[in-house]
Amino acid sequence: MNIILVSERLAKARTITLGLPHVALLGLAMLISVVAVAAAMNYLMLRVASDFNVPYLQTMLLSAQQEQHEKSQSYLQENLNAMAVKLGQMQAQLLRLDTLGERLAKLAGFKPQDLAFGELPGRGGAVSSLSPQDLSLGDFTRQLDLLTRQLDDRGDKLGVLESLFTIDSAKKKLIPTMLPVEGGWYSSNYGWRIDPFNGQRAFHEGIDVMAEQGTPVLAAAGGVVVYSDFHPQYGNMIEIDHGNDLVTRYAHAAKRMVKVGDVVLRGVKIAEVGKTGRATGTHLHFEVRQRGAPANPAQFLRLPG
Repeated sequence: MNIILVSERLAKARTITLGLPHVALLGLAMLISVVAVAAAMNYLMLRVASDFNVPYLQTMLLSAQQEQHEKSQSYLQENLNAMAVKLGQMQAQLLRLDTLGERLAKLAGFKPQDLAFGELPGRGGAVSSLSPQDLSLGDFTRQLDLLTRQLDDRGDKLGVLESLFTIDSAKKKLIPTMLPVEGGWYSSNYGWRIDPFNGQRAFHEGIDVMAEQGTPVLAAAGGVVVYSDFHPQYGNMIEIDHGNDLVTRYAHAAKRMVKVGDVVLRGVKIAEVGKTGRATGTHLHFEVRQRGAPANPAQFLRLPG
């Protein structure tokens, strides 16, 4: 760029040549000047509106302040709403974890009150030697997101554990670990013995439990009734299939309370003690048959049920 200077004092015109860097610096200086003048004018307008009580300028000032305040309030409200949603999700997850924890405690044999799921865990410690730091909104949001993911993960894992415990508990309820007669006592064990009718050595395929006439006979485990009828030797007899090739037999009953096809639960009354069939007196003959062969009932009754 060439700038020509003409003056009456000069004998001839002078030419000043400006390169590209000079032009750029000149343009930047002009831009800064314009911004500075605009800022100064805005500041002066605000001062004038404030000091000299100019209605129009005061209205503009209040409008700008109100707009800025509304934007700030809207931003804060949006963040509060988002955090409220996160809080609601966390509360739901905590309720789910408390419920799962109580169920698992019962399945594991604990009392829920012993573990105090509804109480806050104890926390503490000495004051840190490092200076405390304020938590920013971004940090707080990230911590909420992390905690939500951790709660989801813990809930899923506890759900899997509950399923495993439930399956294990259901299997245990199908194993005959309960003595069918409460308060009874053994009058004959499983194995070889002297037959009470002919005096010969014979194998006893179950156990005999003495009890009074009419004493309730209870299902030793849950299952399906597959036999309920009168047998020439066993008298009134009931058989329950518990699955996994396990069947229990209840004989010499005075009265049968179930029929074939009935689904019974552990501890449900299925008959009453009697002395029908080949029996010398009132008692319950109880057998456990595994894969069709007799098994010692004592081995099952000793199991935790």
